[in-house]
Parts: sequence; structure tokens; C-alpha cells
Amino acid sequence: MSLIFSACSSYEAVLKSKDINFKLTKANEYYEKKDYQKANELYGMIAPILKGTKSFEAVYLKYANSYYNLKDYLSASLHYKNYVEVFPTSKETENAEYMHALCLFKLAPKASLEQTNTLKALDALQSFVDTHPTSTRNAEANKLIASSIKKLEQKEADAAQLYFKIGQYKAASVSFKSVLRNYPESEKSDYYQYFIIKSLYLYAHSSIETKQKERYSNVLTAFEELQNEHPNSTFIKDAEKYKNLSINFLKTIDNELK
Repeated sequence: MSLIFSACSSYEAVLKSKDINFKLTKANEYYEKKDYQKANELYGMIAPILKGTKSFEAVYLKYANSYYNLKDYLSASLHYKNYVEVFPTSKETENAEYMHALCLFKLAPKASLEQTNTLKALDALQSFVDTHPTSTRNAEANKLIASSIKKLEQKEADAAQLYFKIGQYKAASVSFKSVLRNYPESEKSDYYQYFIIKSLYLYAHSSIETKQKERYSNVLTAFEELQNEHPNSTFIKDAEKYKNLSINFLKTIDNELK
């Protein structure tokens, strides 16, 4: 108990001290011991005072790092960004740029939530790769870029799937087409095309008679696109059902018009 009290008293004494060099020494000690909470508090106190001195750059970077290690990614991202602006020619600037982008990535939520932070992370990561084409961090940055793109794709695909589930088949077909247009290299592109076919068929089937011929024809066009783009897709067999049903309905419609 006395040791805990002594440690707390010691830290309180550092906080109350007016000796900036003493505070800096203790802040660095806490930082090296990975006691980032205490280091962060002390750096926050002395950084404004050291601004303009030779010590400021190193202190400010450790200040940003301490936020990162405390998992306060919002504060860390802001301080890394500010570090880059204040010290654009520093040898640590490249790393700070990457850490800024990494913090934004860590702030990005899961795909079901609003994706503004994912877009910010994607922009920052892509900017880093473009600005530092030879950086050793690029392999990791590209993985984060791919992960961000996949999350944005999932967000759009989930919205399209929801339209389908609630029977909004026209909206579903439009949304799946949008996913395909925005993510043409997706490994799920044949899946999206299959749901375009399925959505168009169900939309045609529920349409008034005067609209059905055109809409069943759209099913056939969508099937051709799947067959041409993904001839080995596992979805072709099931998609053929909707193609054949559409052909049969079109024959019936033509017979009724004779």
C-alpha cells in the first residue's frame, strides 16, 4: 500500500513541478516504460512550452505516439497530421503520414455502419502510396486499401441485398448494377450479376402486362452478360432457370398478341 501511495505521490510531484526539463525527463521515462497515460499527460503539459525549441519535434511525435498506444486514434490522427504540417522535411514525416492514415483506418467502423471514416482512410492511404512509391510501408498500406475497398463494397452489396429481401426488385437490380460498376474487379462480380438476373425476373413477373415483354427481355440480356463475363460461374445453372422462364413468358406474350 505504501509503495502505491509513494508512486502516486511521486507522479503528483512531477505534475506539480515547474521544472520543464524534469518533466520532460520523467515523461520520456514513462514513455520508455510504456506507461503511455502518464507520458501523454506530461507531454501535453510541456509540448506548448517547448514549441519553437529543438526538443519540440521529438516531444510532439512521442505525444502523438502516446495517443496511438492509448488507442485514442482520433487524437492520434490529428496530431500525426499536424506533425506532418509542422515538420514537412523531417525524416519522421513519412512515418507520421502513414500513422495518420492508419489511425483513420482504425477509426473506420464495420460495413453495416456509416462509412465516412472508411472513405477518409482510403483517401489517406492512397495518398501515402502515391506520395511515397518506394516506402517500405506500402505493402501494408495496400492491404489496408484493399480491406477498405472491400468494406465499402460490402456496404453497397448489403444495401442491394436488403432491397431484394423486401421485394423492391427494381431497386435491387439497380443497386447490384451499381456495385458491379463501382467494383468491377470484385471476386463476387458473378454473384452480383446473378442477383441482377434474379431481381429483373421477379420485377418483370410482378409487372403489369404491357411492361412485361420489355422487362423479361432485360432478363435475357443480363443472362448473356453473366455467360459472357463469367462462363465458368457456379451461378449460371441456376440463372438459366430465370432465362428459360423468361423465354417461356415471352413466347406466351407473343402468342397472345397474334
